[in-house]
Amino acid sequence: MPQKNQIKLGFLGFGEVASTLSEGLLVQGVEVSTCLEGRSQRSVELAKSTGVNIFDSLTELVESSDILLSAVVPSEAVSVAKKVGAGFEGVYVDLNNVSPGTVKEAFSHIPNGKTVDGAIMGGIKNGLGTPIVASGEFAEDFAELNQYGMNIEVIGPEPGQASGLKMLRSAYTKGVSALLFEAFYAAYEMGVDETLSRYLTLSEGSHFPASANSRLTSSAYHSQRRAQEMDEVVKFLTEYEDPLITRATSEFFHSLPDKTGTISKKPADYRDVFRKIDKKRV
Repeated sequence: MPQKNQIKLGFLGFGEVASTLSEGLLVQGVEVSTCLEGRSQRSVELAKSTGVNIFDSLTELVESSDILLSAVVPSEAVSVAKKVGAGFEGVYVDLNNVSPGTVKEAFSHIPNGKTVDGAIMGGIKNGLGTPIVASGEFAEDFAELNQYGMNIEVIGPEPGQASGLKMLRSAYTKGVSALLFEAFYAAYEMGVDETLSRYLTLSEGSHFPASANSRLTSSAYHSQRRAQEMDEVVKFLTEYEDPLITRATSEFFHSLPDKTGTISKKPADYRDVFRKIDKKRV
């Protein structure tokens, strides 16, 4: 691992995770780069506003990076690893919301890299302080980024342990969000959603109204990405049980875009989401 202020880190994909972590790492003196070839306009705008180095091709990014962090949508986790290929010999960290099986499939395309299974355990809004778990033979190499302010915990020597833990957390958090959405939409239609919130606050705590609003708006705004993530969770849990509730959660997120229509900006209030559903139903 290079000495401090000499690390060259590359992001594969440049969404909220990459932009947020980049801001903190740049302040810490890490050289951060990405490639915008084939990326969305939003990724282009985020990368330019963050101030990271931008390469014209993936080949240039791979050749110039000591560490590559893969932070793409679940459906791209394997394909982006294929593009990186056997030529990369540095530290390759999969931070995607995918199952252990998908992580291992991605790693099979990077036989010469120091592959690390990583998982973000919470909202990335906390920046470098966001908890990240890591597993695999080279997880400690990734954890050396802690000296630059990151919050990485090595939890085991096997690839699949970190992503598996992430899948289990997602099964719970996304399942709760789906149940909350169904309950609150019915309450909204009945005109008692504020009353429901007040009574649930008695048992769930004072944080509940803000937390519930965030869950409801995020569920709608990120529904397509979460549908992909829940497909991975179902695939993972099927190895151990028949995941009835998790499968229903997956179906919920797959169906949600049809109910809400396109949401280009995250709503501030859950009622804005419900009003969109009402318009679609008319």
